[in-house]
Amino acid sequence: MIRNAFPTARPMRVRLTPKLILLTLLASGWLLTPSSSRGQVNVGGRNEVFAGSDLESYLRYLQILGKSNAYPWSMRAFSPWEIDQLAPTDTNHPWAARYDLQRRTHPRLEWSYVRPTVGVYVNSNFPYGGNDGAVWQGRGLTSSFQGGISARWGHFSGILAPVAFRSENQSFPLMQNGETGRLAFADGQLPTYIDRPQRFGLDPYSQLDWGQSELRFDGFGVTAGVSTANMWWGPTNSFPYILGNNAAGFKHIFFGTQHPANIWIGTLHGRLIYGQLDQSEFSPITGPKYFVSFEEPGKLRFMAGVVASFQPRGMNGFEIGGSRFFHGPTDQLGYWFSVHDLFLPLQDLYKKNLPIESDTLIFGGSQALKENQLASLFVRWAPVGSGFEVYGEYGREDHALDKRDIILEPDHSSSMDIGFRHAWGGGSVIKAIRGEAFSIEANGGTRTRGEGQTYVHGVLRQGHTERGQMLGADVGPGSGSAQEFAFDRYTDRGRFSAFVRRQVQHEERFPIIYRRGPALEKAVDVMNSLGAEMSRFIGPFDVLGRMVFTTDMNRYFRADQGNLNFALQIRQNF
Repeated sequence: MIRNAFPTARPMRVRLTPKLILLTLLASGWLLTPSSSRGQVNVGGRNEVFAGSDLESYLRYLQILGKSNAYPWSMRAFSPWEIDQLAPTDTNHPWAARYDLQRRTHPRLEWSYVRPTVGVYVNSNFPYGGNDGAVWQGRGLTSSFQGGISARWGHFSGILAPVAFRSENQSFPLMQNGETGRLAFADGQLPTYIDRPQRFGLDPYSQLDWGQSELRFDGFGVTAGVSTANMWWGPTNSFPYILGNNAAGFKHIFFGTQHPANIWIGTLHGRLIYGQLDQSEFSPITGPKYFVSFEEPGKLRFMAGVVASFQPRGMNGFEIGGSRFFHGPTDQLGYWFSVHDLFLPLQDLYKKNLPIESDTLIFGGSQALKENQLASLFVRWAPVGSGFEVYGEYGREDHALDKRDIILEPDHSSSMDIGFRHAWGGGSVIKAIRGEAFSIEANGGTRTRGEGQTYVHGVLRQGHTERGQMLGADVGPGSGSAQEFAFDRYTDRGRFSAFVRRQVQHEERFPIIYRRGPALEKAVDVMNSLGAEMSRFIGPFDVLGRMVFTTDMNRYFRADQGNLNFALQIRQNF
């Protein structure tokens, strides 16, 4: 049993790793480097349109207000070339004087800072926070720092934007999951089937991450590069099914189209990605890094994915697309990937056509056991100049057996997301409302057919995670839902947002591998949150403050508990 009392924290040891040395040099450069140097320097905004960032959301509003051309929004983060296309055509918008967002040419070598940002977060009673990249906001004080530098020369561009954080990780009552040792900190319901700790141990928890770093080529209609930056697949705003910025970005390489390619009936934009996924110290997987057996699938996972969107000719602001994301084991010979892994994104859509990988049934099957697929179909309609957009995404965990299966039960192991945005105004003030509803709730078929649990896999038991945080929406795992409604107001002094959010987690009762015993009396855990966020431009600083009050009804399926989340971020301009 984990005691609620917080023990005396051991002194934190700092190792002089290459990452730490690099971050120290960058910090020194910001203090000592003059504001101008050889080449052209452009500071502020243009190189900080990260996936899920506030600046990205602002450009999205400008697009639907007619400030830029129609462009697909389902494959982010955007390249420097794409940001040029999304940049507004005039300066008649609230943040024109603050950020370098206008359209311009790039005739020679350019470089600029990723402005240093210090963040402080406080949770009063339990961990709370999401869509914040590598940062994990535990109970108590969490502090973070991000900064870096970017450069662009012709078809080549690069950015170095590491992030470091430290969470006090104070104690709070854990959901008893029946495990001991390090797994006592694991997920309350699925401790041996997902790497999603309730708490990262007893000591303060810290990480130094490469953040939104990337080196890429964009030219002649193609793009390619290496990156650790977050990706966001699909048009959703808060609850991405497959990829968003809830966890740290992972190491990956990518290839695809530089921009939507003209195929006469419309334009097609796509990308192929291969990467490596890491686990936390509280993962249920132990042993070798590489695949040995179904009991020891390896601590490292290989990922392969493809995402694409199509814009039909003559349909202003309409896009439709899809994605496939595969978790696979690293090769048992000790290599990062195998030939089989490279062809995963082209794998057959139906389970019955996949190769048999075991002579005996494992979790009721014998085909394609070593990898797990998440797939989605999405649509977005955002007529440029209308001030309005609507979007939706349908997702599915793992393969359908065959065509008949998907027609009979399209909601089996599925997700659904629908959302909208509406903006009005311009010039000095933009106002907007937005809303989104997301569901991965198990359907009624679970009474007669075992329901696959979303974000969970029987062999690759880290689940859909990166270093202990969800790669997709921070909802579930297993079965749950979330809704959000928000109001945004942008002025030349900053932004104000207010929102309400509801997140639901259900008791998991899959009879083979999950919870056993009597059903819980309070089988639904519901978090209701009310929050407000304000940013202000004060001299050379961008200051953001946020406060969120949450009431968690039936927390851990037991009793109600409240939490207050406070955030303060300060970003320095040069």
